[in-house]
Amino acid sequence: MSTQQRLGPSAADPLADPVFAERYRAMQARDARFDGQFITGVHSTGIYCRPSCPAVAPKPSNVSFYLTAAAAHEAGLRACKRCLPDAVPGSPEWDLRDDLAARAMRLIADGVVEREGVPGLAARLGYTTRHLTRVLTAELGAGPLALSRAHRAQTARELLTSTSLQASDVAFASGFGSIRQFNDTIRAVYERSPLELRAAARLRHRVPADADASTVHLRLPARAPFDAAGVFAWLAARALDGVEDAGPAHYARTLRLPSGPASVRLQTGGDANAPTVEVTARLTSLSDLPPLVARVRRLFDLDADAVAIDAALAADPALAASVEAVPGIRVPGCLDPHELVIRALVGQQVSVRAARTALARLADALGERVGGDDPGPHVLFPSAAEIAAGGERVLRGPAARIRTILDVARRLADGELVVAPERERLDLQAELLAVPGIGPWTAGYIAMRVTRAPDILLASDLALRNGAAALGLPREPKALRAYGARWAPWRSYASMHLWRAAA
Repeated sequence: MSTQQRLGPSAADPLADPVFAERYRAMQARDARFDGQFITGVHSTGIYCRPSCPAVAPKPSNVSFYLTAAAAHEAGLRACKRCLPDAVPGSPEWDLRDDLAARAMRLIADGVVEREGVPGLAARLGYTTRHLTRVLTAELGAGPLALSRAHRAQTARELLTSTSLQASDVAFASGFGSIRQFNDTIRAVYERSPLELRAAARLRHRVPADADASTVHLRLPARAPFDAAGVFAWLAARALDGVEDAGPAHYARTLRLPSGPASVRLQTGGDANAPTVEVTARLTSLSDLPPLVARVRRLFDLDADAVAIDAALAADPALAASVEAVPGIRVPGCLDPHELVIRALVGQQVSVRAARTALARLADALGERVGGDDPGPHVLFPSAAEIAAGGERVLRGPAARIRTILDVARRLADGELVVAPERERLDLQAELLAVPGIGPWTAGYIAMRVTRAPDILLASDLALRNGAAALGLPREPKALRAYGARWAPWRSYASMHLWRAAA
């Protein structure tokens, strides 16, 4: 159903539509759990709000619900000054769904339209520009240009309200082509100038001073409940010397972004009701900020609908105690898909500690040194091309495994194998399984962490099977797979509970 249309069979009785009625009840209850999942458009006032906006609830006949801010913009609405509807976690729809619209939204969040234009976006998805525009307009209420414009406005608002960067730097970091375009868009969306947005934010909280034009500080909202400690523990257990530094409440590393190397430090912030991840990043170019933000959101799974996931998994008595102990568990994503592929291949059939040692040795031998005198990690994990060229002299272990790693690195470097968040999950797994030496565990693990697939159960994983046994569940893969069908569509999150039980 097009989000440009009111969710109801007729304007006379919109509440007759069950979806409209459910969203209207959530809006009446000012339920913050739905913030980011949909947007309330109020045509009598010409604004759009988050569901939890404290304003008086409008009449149903004056309301439309949208999946994207861009659709609300296209309908002639502007953002509410009171509730700031885009200052919330993103919609979990784009991770849960695997259709063309969802994959396009993942790429738009990564800044692909700013770097490659709409033709580049369409090419990545394997469709014509015309077809892509038609699908997005029908399903999301706005075409790719409007969706990208809304994303630029949101990025600009985040920078204006949480950094002290000059407005001109904010404009170009957000992907705007000119200062005038930046000013016009911010006024059209928020009915305030950029400086007015910044002044309002400083009344609410302190804006940190940025050390220089290439260093930014941001706070990214997460959907509560949020098990940040679990993600940090996962990253710390796998951190590579020289590349990463991790602890109970922080994670720092080097990584490649479109314009060059970057150093990033992440730590917990906010509180239990409004959790955040605090980001400090030193960038080669401020234009790398949108892709960095998108990747950090994926790494920490910030947009997951934790309430729905917990409710579904807690219905199984075997998982209920684990869900109660760790509400809001997350499935860690990744910052670099190619790196994740190499990590998965090296980690096949060995312990986490052994894989960590082997990968740190690989990075030390082949990775580029960056960062100068800055504190923190200074080694970039080697690219697929660097591993294909020099990995043979560094990698150790069975010859067949080394051949697989070098073969996959070459395929990634040549573009023969594309591993990216926008891939269709089943297609990606099929392509991976077609590569000699890659089995179902590796293909599933990569799909789960790169494409954010929510419904993968790696039943053959030894640690996961041990965790299942610890919870009184079947340990044999076939039986565990059959039992785990009841956890759909959240089997990836159930896997995290089983891994936790094994630990």
